[in-house]
Amino acid sequence: MPLSINVHTVRISSSRASTPVIANILLVAIVVILAATISVLALGFTDEANQPGPIVGQSSGELVTQDGNEGGKVSITHIAGDTLSASNLEIAVNAQEACGKSGRLVNLPASGGDPVPTSEYVRGDDIFDNSYNSVSGPIGEAGGQWQAGETATFRLASSECELDSGESITLRVVHTPTNSVVIKQTLTVT
Repeated sequence: MPLSINVHTVRISSSRASTPVIANILLVAIVVILAATISVLALGFTDEANQPGPIVGQSSGELVTQDGNEGGKVSITHIAGDTLSASNLEIAVNAQEACGKSGRLVNLPASGGDPVPTSEYVRGDDIFDNSYNSVSGPIGEAGGQWQAGETATFRLASSECELDSGESITLRVVHTPTNSVVIKQTLTVT
């Protein structure tokens, strides 16, 4: 008797075989989206950080001897270069050698009817004169734009930092968005 085998084809229907493929496609898509997002953020921040500050081609300064209400006047003239927005500037004064103190004028312009460098405008040691109109020029005017040819002035208080003839201070005007020093002057009391 011949042997006969009946072979029946059985089809098993399952969606399990497609699950690893779909999972891999989704995983690759998530990695690509994350990589794109991170690269845009990283490149965007580095572009901002590499922006140069404004250029002041030349400046001059003067420090007048403290004598009563008229003394201790610091004048900085922006002779040539880009226009500076006072709201983007800080003025750092280092008088460590002369009186052991240093301070910064911040939140400029110190504007209003009486532009006085009070605590709102001063960081560090308060070596600045707090009397009427002790800040003037573009750093003391609302919306101050410091253009070439203009002079900004402020006074140092003789009661806080007594300066004698021949002593020096170092003054830096810092562009805060780029943290770059746009003016640096060493001024000697005349």
